[in-house]
Amino acid sequence: MVNAARPSRTDYYQVLADTLPKHALVVTALGNASYLWAAMHHRPENFYFEDAMGLALPLALGLAIAQPARPVTVVEGDGALLMHMGALVTVGAVAPANLTVLLIQNGVHAASGGQALTNSNLDLAALARSAGIARAENVTTPEAFAATMGSASDGAGARVLVLSTRPDTEVVRPPIAFDPVLTKHRFMSAIGAPRYVPTMFGGGRLEHE
Repeated sequence: MVNAARPSRTDYYQVLADTLPKHALVVTALGNASYLWAAMHHRPENFYFEDAMGLALPLALGLAIAQPARPVTVVEGDGALLMHMGALVTVGAVAPANLTVLLIQNGVHAASGGQALTNSNLDLAALARSAGIARAENVTTPEAFAATMGSASDGAGARVLVLSTRPDTEVVRPPIAFDPVLTKHRFMSAIGAPRYVPTMFGGGRLEHE
């Protein structure tokens, strides 16, 4: 849960950058979740969300199912999770062992100006466990985060790490333009996904057909 002396998002991101497997896929939520990660560790295997609050976790779940041989990490915010609780329940039901959910618990809606959550001290790890995700824990320091990320995966199902973090409402300038179409095509190329070509009256086809 949120504590009094919280590390920064940068502290946790540095650990993530240092421990992330080279073939891993990373999905980041809107605002600084994406901007800062792009500034620190930009790569084609990152999928940055822009103006789609609460949808990073559903997309990451789909990726974990579609790419079972690759570890998938998603960075989602506490406020965004509370908007789409059904996604957490679905993660518990599907239980993809290659999915790691990093919940940034800063107690505010940082991307929209820092408005306080209705319950900033909610135990999100306990909430995840009640949704069927046994491997869920609260993390309060970068050192503990590093130890957890560096340890071998034990047990089945997804993993949820709730990172107690101080708010960062000052917007970080990313090193690239955040164009959703470019992000999509760059990411599709990185994972080798065929391009979908829509047709005027519905349906469509994959590019290799």
